[in-house]
Amino acid sequence: MLIIRSPLRISIGGGGTDIPSYYKEKESFFISAAINKYVYVTITKPFVKGIYLNYSKIERINEIEKIDHKIIKEVLKQELMENKIEISTLTDIPAKTGLGSSGSFSTALIKAMYSFNQKMIGRRELAEKACDIEINKLDQPSGKQDQYISVYGGISEFNINKKGVVKINNLKISNETRLELEDNLLLFFTGFSRNSSLILNEQNKKTINNNAQIIENLDYIKFLGLEIKKKLLKGNCSDFGKLMNEHWMYKLKRSKNMSNKTINEIYNFAMKNGAIGGKLIGAGGGGFLLFYTNTPSRLRKAMNNKKLEEVRFKFDYEGVKQIL
Repeated sequence: MLIIRSPLRISIGGGGTDIPSYYKEKESFFISAAINKYVYVTITKPFVKGIYLNYSKIERINEIEKIDHKIIKEVLKQELMENKIEISTLTDIPAKTGLGSSGSFSTALIKAMYSFNQKMIGRRELAEKACDIEINKLDQPSGKQDQYISVYGGISEFNINKKGVVKINNLKISNETRLELEDNLLLFFTGFSRNSSLILNEQNKKTINNNAQIIENLDYIKFLGLEIKKKLLKGNCSDFGKLMNEHWMYKLKRSKNMSNKTINEIYNFAMKNGAIGGKLIGAGGGGFLLFYTNTPSRLRKAMNNKKLEEVRFKFDYEGVKQIL
């Protein structure tokens, strides 16, 4: 048996510019952070021949082409040497909640298959292989943020050039700033998940068609990402919080499906109870709201009284790894 874990992530700034339809024309900049909530993939070799899959459903098949799970199917088409394998997956946080679980699952599964086959794979190759499967093979409206941050971990800044080459660096913030972010960034579940494909497909089509409004919006989101970098490098976390609020105001303009009455009510309630700024994590439509506050106890108490579930987290600096 072997077990691989891959971290989920929160987007700090510039999110949305990692989609190919944007960076192939404009290049991308964003900041992302891995957190200590994980997707786990376990692989064992069963006694009886066959392909045994345990995720949100159970599959028992003898041929790869009969697999329902698209990512598993594509990875096994490339890496399975013998139809005698059992794959199970668990997550700390439910899928479709905006924390990049699809990208984390892809990197965990690919690394698990390489370990199962007693092969090595480098970090960049792993991230690119996961991107290729999701973006090219499965034609999903996905960017490169989730796969890369799950592989490298940490709080990192990314540039993607027009050829799709990713440059990644650790964001060189002080230890004091890192601890301040961990103390003052609070993550709350809105109460419902969402399908990101609807919003991302809409953004993709508008970007491909050179929709001036969406291009200008993403240009400004990228600018805010760069401004957030400046604030964090200076240790000015309160101003970072204010930029989060501005980021959310611009993100709302991107799609009518970005938010809804419930999300707006939660956001406004948080802002009245100590939040300096916040935003919906991921493509939008549901999942988790992330807030920055200088009074975490006050905001935590108010949100708890509103029966909103908080997920407390620390940053993950290891990235995808084998733990057994």
